[in-house]
Amino acid sequence: MAENSQAWRTDPASLREVIDDPQIFENRLPTAPPLERVWILGMLGRLKEAAREGEAILATASNRFHPLLILAQVYLRQYRWHDAAMLQEEALQGARKLAREALVREQIGKRLFDEGRYQAAAAELEWAMDLYRTTGRSESQTTACALALARAREESFKQNQ
Repeated sequence: MAENSQAWRTDPASLREVIDDPQIFENRLPTAPPLERVWILGMLGRLKEAAREGEAILATASNRFHPLLILAQVYLRQYRWHDAAMLQEEALQGARKLAREALVREQIGKRLFDEGRYQAAAAELEWAMDLYRTTGRSESQTTACALALARAREESFKQNQ
């Protein structure tokens, strides 16, 4: 989902997406397309519902890339790291384009950060950032990845002290 500074943002400490205005999400939910609905449900903390709907979408999807990543985000919010990792790995295998690989590697880096595996997170985020630069992705996307990378390196340094 595209970043909306009025509705949600990425928390620089946790690298998780957080809601600034839940009402915007509540209002959008009834008319949201199915994948966006899963993402919104996850953001609202309605994780069982989000997982159920995401799993149903994934079960019938002919193009699994985006459903895999959205469902992985829901699983991360449930601390189902192994399940999220399995979905991310499948998405990585099917990425087929460098821009998609960058997106998956960024999400893998954030999962590893969430797990407290900061050095591995930094490695994935650095790889994602390099791929974003190579593919000419937006500066804001590259900058967001660079900030996540700096945060992972900071925590890795602390962990190794």
